[in-house]
Amino acid sequence: MRKYKFTEGTKGILRDGRKITLHRICAERDFGDVKKGEQGGWIETEDNLSHSGDAWVFGNARVSGNAQVSGNAQVSGNAQVSGNAQVSGDAQVSGNAQVSGNAQVSGNAQVSGDAQVYGNAQVSGNAQVSGNAQVSGDAQVSGNAQVSGDAWVSGDAWVSGDARVSGDARVSGNAQVSGNAQVSGWKCAGVWKCAGVWKCAGVWRCAGVEMRGKKKRCVGVWRCVGVWRCAGVWRCAGVWKCA
Repeated sequence: MRKYKFTEGTKGILRDGRKITLHRICAERDFGDVKKGEQGGWIETEDNLSHSGDAWVFGNARVSGNAQVSGNAQVSGNAQVSGNAQVSGDAQVSGNAQVSGNAQVSGNAQVSGDAQVYGNAQVSGNAQVSGNAQVSGDAQVSGNAQVSGDAWVSGDAWVSGDARVSGDARVSGNAQVSGNAQVSGWKCAGVWKCAGVWKCAGVWRCAGVEMRGKKKRCVGVWRCVGVWRCAGVWRCAGVWKCA
């Protein structure tokens, strides 16, 4: 039995340089927390959202491409699910989160904030990916694991159990973080200094010009009208501490 229909509302977005049309959906019956007549988010085709189960796309969230939302999964806020991604079970994708490529979010997993899950990555169980965290490649985050902050989990890495990966941490390759392990980023407990040359990323202008015949000559100070940028490596002029 159908549970939603397209409204007259449409939205055009660009995908791979090509414009596609998304359609606002409206519930045709009560199910889960959704009431008949309630407007939902945006999908490209009916293949994006299953008519069975309590799965729903809320608010300004959008699902496009070959992506599928099924089971009791929820996509809300400004979240985006695209490509061949699958969100299933009781999973939730919210905030400004993005799930794309061949990524899978399942079970009771949650992807929120500005987090990104892409490639062939899998987030399952009760796992949570939040903040600006990224999970990509063939990485897997499962169990009660949490990946947060600016952390990246990539390659063939596994994060499972009650593990926590946070801060600026990077877990990649064939690394495995499990049990009650905690991995966090290192932070500079001092001042960052440019170990190179500062260059003007703008225009040099003379602060005093005089005419010498038909030619102008600078008789003042040259000033950078723009931003100074470090043309080298930034280095910590202090002590690195584990956050």
